[in-house]
Amino acid sequence: MQLNPAEISELIKSRIEGLGVSSDVRNQGTVVSVSDGIVRIHGLSDVMQGEMLEFPAAADGTQTFGLALNLERDSVGAVVLGAYEHISEGDTVKCTGRILEVPVGPELIGRVVNALGQPIDGKGPINAKMTDVIEKVAPGVIARKSVDQPVQTGLKAIDTMVPIGRGQRELIIGDRQTGKTAVAIDAIINQKGQNMTCVYVAIGQKASSIKNVVRALEAAGAMEYTIVVAASASESAAMQYVSAYSGCTMGEYFRDRGQDALIVYDDLSKQAVAYRQVSLLLRRPPGREAFPGDVFYL
Repeated sequence: MQLNPAEISELIKSRIEGLGVSSDVRNQGTVVSVSDGIVRIHGLSDVMQGEMLEFPAAADGTQTFGLALNLERDSVGAVVLGAYEHISEGDTVKCTGRILEVPVGPELIGRVVNALGQPIDGKGPINAKMTDVIEKVAPGVIARKSVDQPVQTGLKAIDTMVPIGRGQRELIIGDRQTGKTAVAIDAIINQKGQNMTCVYVAIGQKASSIKNVVRALEAAGAMEYTIVVAASASESAAMQYVSAYSGCTMGEYFRDRGQDALIVYDDLSKQAVAYRQVSLLLRRPPGREAFPGDVFYL
């Protein structure tokens, strides 16, 4: 039997071309310690600041993600977004190569979601077709249009004396029980029929207070054009910190499509307190009143 080298080489080439080989290169590390939702990880040499990390799933199959915040010489400090009781020392953590994303789109209108865009109102899943990252470069001054259209809040004292424009930020400041939330809720209710999508972000409030706000919006028919992002006081500091970014991302979806969006953060001082808690647990150097130095860049 005589072997033809050309036939053998062609046979080998065809076998190699038909060989289905796939590989997924992912950087992974090991959990060193877990405490109060803060995880120390060793071995993630290529992780990025703010990158989403994948932790082992919970017992019910729910995926668990975290956020890399501290990049140290021999370890990475991360916060777990959600429950962390099932994470233990020695577990494997994987890099995702992605910034934290939340679902966006008109499918979220009328729903109550948590800081990750997951529904918590018991009305079934949200079939959002798109997601967007919570960290992105803000448009520059030149790219922004001048403020030339008002937002009718329905409160004569505001609309006549200190009107709010579309594209403008406004701080509502005052002591406790002076009606700050009531002003914001009235402004949302007054947007009915004005082609405005509203996003109400509740940060660090009692769950009962958030429920009362949702009931008030439903009674006025305002949930037809409103998204509620809830991070109650019972949730982790990391979820309260992320919730403001998530709500802003959901509003930016409508802005980028030429529509108007009104976002209410209630309130950002609670977000600053949550960020202070996360920073202290990550052992970042504290400043005045134990707030970290970068609290003004939130």
